[in-house]
Amino acid sequence: MVASLFILSCEGNKSKQKKEAAEAAKVKKLNKKQLQQKRRDSLLKNLKVPSDGSETDVDIDAIKKISQKKLIPFLKKYGAKNPETHATISTSYGKIEIELFKDAPLHRANFVRLGKMGYFGTTVVHRIDSDFVVQMGNSENKSTSNIRKAVGDFLIPNEYSPKHKHTRGKVSMAKFSDQNVSNASSPFEFFIVIGNAHHLDVEHTVFGEVVNGMNVVGKIAKADTGDSEWPIESIPIEVEIGE
Repeated sequence: MVASLFILSCEGNKSKQKKEAAEAAKVKKLNKKQLQQKRRDSLLKNLKVPSDGSETDVDIDAIKKISQKKLIPFLKKYGAKNPETHATISTSYGKIEIELFKDAPLHRANFVRLGKMGYFGTTVVHRIDSDFVVQMGNSENKSTSNIRKAVGDFLIPNEYSPKHKHTRGKVSMAKFSDQNVSNASSPFEFFIVIGNAHHLDVEHTVFGEVVNGMNVVGKIAKADTGDSEWPIESIPIEVEIGE
């Protein structure tokens, strides 16, 4: 009888231990999820990636991928929560300050989001036409490609306004020419107009203008390029969003 009670007692203890272990594992799993979510929230606010294209421990999954169908309501909501209209582009040639136009709300919101995300910090000046434009927002870095995939494969609807034509110092968005009858913009690449380029009006959206630093743009425009207008010497950029 005593032996029987001892066996039952041991079995009861084992059952209790399993239950406690299961509860502990559950709590640990929950805490891990909370920590992961907290880390992702932090990354969304201040995502930084090396400009040299090296491997990074940034959690790309923290970036919300947007579909074309949900793009407009997403950018409108994001723009309302992030009303900044000033950005500083830092380069090895100096700084360029730009004002973002409120009447191009989708383009402004997209640019602010990529700036805060740290996307532009992975990119370079990738096209120079000394009498035409200086273009930025692309690179051959793996980091750039990874973030683009995470952000989404969408186009921003054209927001051209006759108030903002392609004159010297204007900041406009690049677009894919092939089969792009709506003149929608690529979300990642932008250019600064050096000389007047009115032939781009309507087809491209001007969403900002340089308010300080056109002398820096001029210096960049004189950099040596290869046959593809890509600078021979890499010119990385950083974009900081301000009020």
